[in-house]
Amino acid sequence: MRKYYQPLLVLAVLCLVAVATSVFGADQPQWGQRYSRNMVSDETNLPATFDPDTGENVRWSASLGTETNSSPVVAGGKVIIGTNNAQPRDPRHPRYRGVLLCLDEKTGDLCWQLVVPRLEDTKYLDWRTGGICSVATVEGDRVYVVSNRAEVICLDLNGQADGNDGPYRDEGRHMAPAGMPPMEVTSIDADIVWLFDMPAELDVHPHDSPCSSILIDGPNLYLNTSNGVDRIHSGIPQPDAPSLIVLDKQTGRLLAQDGEHIGPRVFHCTWSSPSLGTVNGERRIFFCGGDGVCYAFKPLGSNQQVGPAKTLERVWRFDCDPTAPKDNVHRYMRNRQESPSTIMGMPVFHNNRIYVTGGGDIWWGKHQAWVKCIDATGTGDATETGLIWSHPVDDHCCATPAIHDGLVFVSDYGKNIHCLDAETGKPYWVQETRAPMFGSTLVADGKVYVGNKRSNLWVFAASKQQDVLATIGLDSPIIATPVAANGTLYVATFKSLYAICKTAR
Repeated sequence: MRKYYQPLLVLAVLCLVAVATSVFGADQPQWGQRYSRNMVSDETNLPATFDPDTGENVRWSASLGTETNSSPVVAGGKVIIGTNNAQPRDPRHPRYRGVLLCLDEKTGDLCWQLVVPRLEDTKYLDWRTGGICSVATVEGDRVYVVSNRAEVICLDLNGQADGNDGPYRDEGRHMAPAGMPPMEVTSIDADIVWLFDMPAELDVHPHDSPCSSILIDGPNLYLNTSNGVDRIHSGIPQPDAPSLIVLDKQTGRLLAQDGEHIGPRVFHCTWSSPSLGTVNGERRIFFCGGDGVCYAFKPLGSNQQVGPAKTLERVWRFDCDPTAPKDNVHRYMRNRQESPSTIMGMPVFHNNRIYVTGGGDIWWGKHQAWVKCIDATGTGDATETGLIWSHPVDDHCCATPAIHDGLVFVSDYGKNIHCLDAETGKPYWVQETRAPMFGSTLVADGKVYVGNKRSNLWVFAASKQQDVLATIGLDSPIIATPVAANGTLYVATFKSLYAICKTAR
């Protein structure tokens, strides 16, 4: 852990000045704007640059693991992020665990951690260095996250500080590897409220590392299941497992699941998380399957009676790649010219439209990708009628677009940032960043922030005019999406989390 302190009197004065001159926004308790998933923040007075070596504009930094795929969320005075356990904070837990860290928002100090042993049957169920890849969602004093074992877990935001809340009280057993006795629950261990095991309950077969960002809608949780291919990528071991499910946020009870039978058409894995929007007065759940299709469903009501899980009612479907192979899809593995498409980024709802990226799979599919704008008001099969515009991007794309002030900002795996017109898809500029990008763009304070695999954070003006404001070299690759909350920018690399805010030198 590194911290940067001025003498106490100077620091106090600087804090007072910062409060007086800054307009702080609010917490960022889930990925993107609430419901819509648009990664646009109202925060202001954020720096365009910082220097980890000198501490310029660095509030604090915290060590993570050695591979961090999750993005941070900020709520209730806490910063929560998933990583691996390659740099253990508790010597009782050796390397190769999934870890969810809860840090103090002011200092970066550890409040508590959720430690989850790996699924060790095969690395393709729970990638050895992947850790917890899912992004947490916070509401009140509850944290919802999907673990590296594909468990949906509800946690107490306060950890064990206020006692071990029930009904789940077997944390000691949960954090012990298979065949080992339960461990002592300490003050820095997470407090699990309830747990829903997707492989055990739904025959879900996770692939590599479960990746999900849970959507909260009233009393209900919506999430993708990360159902995917087998270890040799030859097929889907559990083709009948659902791709989208709904749980009761108070109890973890299964309420509903999709009935689209997406499994056999999943080319690699079910990575995209759901979003929500109101279309002409009607609420809709939007979800992109591992089959390259975007779906719209009617959401559940608030009062769900105990009984069998319901089937979500579909309103429309839009095939983002209708000419791609649809049958026996896994025979196209390693085919870089012809293959099914997949969608990794989230569907973003904005002004009765859905913005989504997709294309050939990065590891196994064709070199073709695009950003599409879809009419969200359709019904039935909207594949032929729902497309508003489509724009090609380079190589592959797994990012979620950000829509702001009539512009679309999106990163791709071909090393480029694109700025497009949100109405027409007209390109305004393309910036090459010299390295592939997994993470998405954050728009905040008139700037666009995005990281790449070359360990660089790029900062652009959020404008039609191409303007690179800064390129900042950090300690390791950046896959996470930057987040802004309460006057601070958070940037996670593989190894470190930086809290960035303007401070006078």
